Amino acid sequence: MGVWDLMLSGLVILLGLCGVLLPGVPGPWLVWAGVLWWALKEPRTLSWLVLVGATVVLLLARAVRWALPPRRRRADAADRRLAAYGGAGALAGFVLLPVLGAIPGYLGGVYLAERLRLGRHGEAAASVRTAMRSGGSGVLTELFACLLVAGAWLGAVLAG
Repeated sequence: MGVWDLMLSGLVILLGLCGVLLPGVPGPWLVWAGVLWWALKEPRTLSWLVLVGATVVLLLARAVRWALPPRRRRADAADRRLAAYGGAGALAGFVLLPVLGAIPGYLGGVYLAERLRLGRHGEAAASVRTAMRSGGSGVLTELFACLLVAGAWLGAVLAG
């Protein structure tokens, strides 16, 4: 597989990670498509195992998301700001504490956004609980699954 194909596959995966945070963008599908493209261009046992694992993880995340109670999310500037802070926190947590750090990172990012907006700890903590109840848990589920897939892909690429 050439460097350009590898970079484009990684770009599709990165766009999928960003797409999880944007309403209307099929983030998990883009992540899966990037891994599929890589597996088709690099037909080795490891690449097919990563593709199968990605499929299983993303399908499990979809099942968990369907099992969560349906919530309505408002689509305003505050929601986009929370998604940006939560996504940045999840990515930082995933890098600092591999795999499991994404969950406290996401929650910490949302808390930071609300603390900056509201100014007090109690109000920010209550707002984080409300945000997680109104759709944040579904976004966290998809983002965590996509980060797992992206991490597995990156590990397989670095492994050679």
